[in-house]
Amino acid sequence: MLCEDVRQEVTGNFIIIGVIGLIRVPKLPITAARLCVFNRWTAGVGQFTEQVRLVAPDGNTVLRQSQIKFALKEATHHAINVSMLTQVEFTASGVYYLEVLVDDLMKIRFPVPLIVQPPPQKPGAPPAPPAPPPAQE
Repeated sequence: MLCEDVRQEVTGNFIIIGVIGLIRVPKLPITAARLCVFNRWTAGVGQFTEQVRLVAPDGNTVLRQSQIKFALKEATHHAINVSMLTQVEFTASGVYYLEVLVDDLMKIRFPVPLIVQPPPQKPGAPPAPPAPPPAQE
């Protein structure tokens, strides 16, 4: 689960803040100070390595990645991993992908669209100048 933050209560329970389905920004480029990925694993036994990657719209460029080792001693146990992807610079709109691998095997890959939506004009403000026409060849 991609989110803005994860906090842990005194009881040990986790609070997931700002679940992200898409990223809406006023302009580009822009830097996200922190994105969090919350994963819970169960029904396995052994030592594992989780890798989380944020991939750019080109499908090849890995913007940020995180790697965490974890263990499950019994099939009824679970492990919770929180990956922090910090200072992520977004330079283009489009569909980014969050990939989660365990021991180099892709477990999930989901789209995270990034759209540019300028803030609305304030009443009484002059309208924004029109965009220049596209160059003709």
